Amino acid sequence: MFFIYNFNIMIVEYIYLKNFRNYTEQTVTLAPGLNVLVGGNAEGKTNMLESIYFCSTFSSPRATKDKEMIRFNQDYAVVKLFIKKKYHTSSIKIKITSNNKKYVLVNDLEIKRASELLGELGVVFFSPKELKLIQESPDERRRFLNISISQQDKTYFTALGEYTKVLQDKNALLKKKLETEHVDTMLDVYDAQLAEKGAFIIDKRTKFLEILSDYSHRANNKLSDNKETLSLEYDSDVSLNGNVKENLYNSLIAAREKDKQNGFTSVGPHRDDIKIVLNGNDARKFSSQGQQRSITLAMKLAALYIYKKETGEYPVLLLDDVLSELDTNRQHKLLEMLKDIQIILTCTDYNLNVKGNIINIKNGKVV
Repeated sequence: MFFIYNFNIMIVEYIYLKNFRNYTEQTVTLAPGLNVLVGGNAEGKTNMLESIYFCSTFSSPRATKDKEMIRFNQDYAVVKLFIKKKYHTSSIKIKITSNNKKYVLVNDLEIKRASELLGELGVVFFSPKELKLIQESPDERRRFLNISISQQDKTYFTALGEYTKVLQDKNALLKKKLETEHVDTMLDVYDAQLAEKGAFIIDKRTKFLEILSDYSHRANNKLSDNKETLSLEYDSDVSLNGNVKENLYNSLIAAREKDKQNGFTSVGPHRDDIKIVLNGNDARKFSSQGQQRSITLAMKLAALYIYKKETGEYPVLLLDDVLSELDTNRQHKLLEMLKDIQIILTCTDYNLNVKGNIINIKNGKVV
């Protein structure tokens, strides 16, 4: 069986919103199990999921700038969550302002770095738009890896930030296209740093994907009743055999002249991808939209399982308008698989015979 029942779970007990999206001021109490946010389009259901995701990852699943989440004609927005965990309770409060400032308090103590927030609240988010995980560029799949691993491993998040900073500095130098005797010496230093941090990132990703592949396969078959073979493979231009750090450094050196001409670094984990294979074929090219939907949901559920495996608690599952994408049989299977996890689900109407905490939302208010 894919999930074990009667486990420890993380719970968002209630949410306070002020000037967030279309909410003027609202407090919502949530139940430990299934919570169903019901309402028409553009009433504020997804906005509430966004506020929870924001408090977990320091980012929005849809906004490119924080100030987009501030209610129209207001100068600031506040989100506050109270969370119950395995051994303690905690609170997260984030205030964002129209001049792009952000203030974060964890248990009423201000924090300055995103890494200090990670791990306070684990979430897995899924919506029909998540099909871009399969359909669109490698950026989306790297983003999935980075968020999934960072939530449970701060060392990965830190290494990713350090790698990105060195990469930006190196690319800035490459763009200058300097023809001096010192350029290669400077690039040697950058490449050594990229090889060290990059090898660490690749190692974390490949180990994560080994587990994710197994559980994604099992979850996909459980959801679909099909005996399909799903596998996930790490796709890199760098050889993963032997000493990855040495292989990455050699690849960076081999690409140097080309990178000088192009003005950017063409090799490394910032260019890597996930190869998604269904029944021996590339799922991006040879799978139906229904299969892609099932694969994406399976990958999200597998990430949820791995979070539990690494931290001892299941994270909160955010499902945005997912039921409309599934037939009745799959709807029941999904909720049955996750019956003891806290789920916050949005839909326009709810008529399943699965009991849950029903919260009706209209124009940014609980009614």
